[in-house]
Amino acid sequence: MASKRQDTPKRTPKRVKPSLVASFRAWSDERLSLLFTSKQIVFRTEGRVSCLDLTPRLQGAVAGVALMIGGWMAFTSGNMLWHEMELTAKDAQIANVRVAYRSLLSEVADYQKRFSGVVRNLEQNHAMMLDLAGQNSRLQKDLKSLKTSRKERAEVEAARATMTEHLGSVESQMQSLAQLNFSLKDDMSSIETDLQDALSQRNTALMQSTQMRRDIMVLENKLVNLEEQENTTVERLTQQAEVIIGDMEQLIETAGLDVEDLMAGDEDLVAGQGGPFIELQGDGRPAGRLKVKLQNLENRLAYSESLQTVIKKMPFAVPLHGYYVTSKFGKRRDPLNRKWSMHYGLDFGSSPRASIYVTAQGTVTYAGRKGSFGKMIEIDHGAGIKTRYGHLSKITVKKGQTVNFGDKIGVIGSTGRSTGNHLHYEILFRDKGLNPMNFIKAGRYVFKE
Repeated sequence: MASKRQDTPKRTPKRVKPSLVASFRAWSDERLSLLFTSKQIVFRTEGRVSCLDLTPRLQGAVAGVALMIGGWMAFTSGNMLWHEMELTAKDAQIANVRVAYRSLLSEVADYQKRFSGVVRNLEQNHAMMLDLAGQNSRLQKDLKSLKTSRKERAEVEAARATMTEHLGSVESQMQSLAQLNFSLKDDMSSIETDLQDALSQRNTALMQSTQMRRDIMVLENKLVNLEEQENTTVERLTQQAEVIIGDMEQLIETAGLDVEDLMAGDEDLVAGQGGPFIELQGDGRPAGRLKVKLQNLENRLAYSESLQTVIKKMPFAVPLHGYYVTSKFGKRRDPLNRKWSMHYGLDFGSSPRASIYVTAQGTVTYAGRKGSFGKMIEIDHGAGIKTRYGHLSKITVKKGQTVNFGDKIGVIGSTGRSTGNHLHYEILFRDKGLNPMNFIKAGRYVFKE
């Protein structure tokens, strides 16, 4: 049964009066089409075939969302770093206040020792003054008794003079003690002021420490909420990437290839990737789970890009626009001698002079006559995949030429060992023949028939 690609008829849009919004939309679509090309992803789910159109506008929106997520991640990381630096500075301030408070406590202890010494001196001076007062009272009694006689009076005068001198020395001592008392009072006032300042600083430091603890709790709650939201987003993106990866792996397996073998044969990949998916575990630090999930998402996206790179090199299309199968892949009776033989390709019949189109991007490695193939073209698509086109009547490419998907490479014919006009089409993986029909069936999920 022949199948042809049919272009979907375009609906003629109604003529609308151009506006600023429409002009801007057309301008933006034109710029996006320069950056992104329209793509389609076809995947199969529970027996149903679905097609996802990746328009330039959708690709631009996805790129914008990715930039926004990256910017937001950079902002939150910087904000977290800034808060950590601020908390470190506050901790250093609290430590300095504690050191100052301890030094003030040691100074207060010294002042208390000095005050105790001053008090002891005052007590000693007070006892001395009481002793002098007693001596004065005794002297007055003695003076009264000495008034009876001149001799006694003279003796009393001499004793009085002596006592006056002694009293003068005592008064000078009392003045020095009074001055010392005043200086001690001044020292006590300064010590009391210093103690009040230290207590005020200690209370201020305690209030700041309490407020900082509250701020830290608020920040930790915000970080937890933000991490939960970002975790949900990253998990959703990871699940979507897993679905896309599963579809691409199923596409490769439908074509009859092993995913790991195909990836290992692609020399364009930077490094081999694959193996079972084992989720990383967090280290318990802030945003540790988010970092792990982001790393897992990055790994899955890198693997998805590698799969896309390999799939672009796989020949899923049919080399003819209109065709019918004249000989299948596998065991068959030879059309000339009728003996059993192995047929490593598909034979397609089509209209005379039908054009042959390349089924995937690649490089022409052979273009010319080759034994029973007649005029043949061999194209290397990379990743160990090659295609051959035999029995052509005309070749329109040269060896070493790079061809893109859908480029015309020749015209159908009957050259070489052939019974009639047809195309012999082969697909090889590491020089081993594969059934092209498997690739064509897989291509039905990629191309619209």
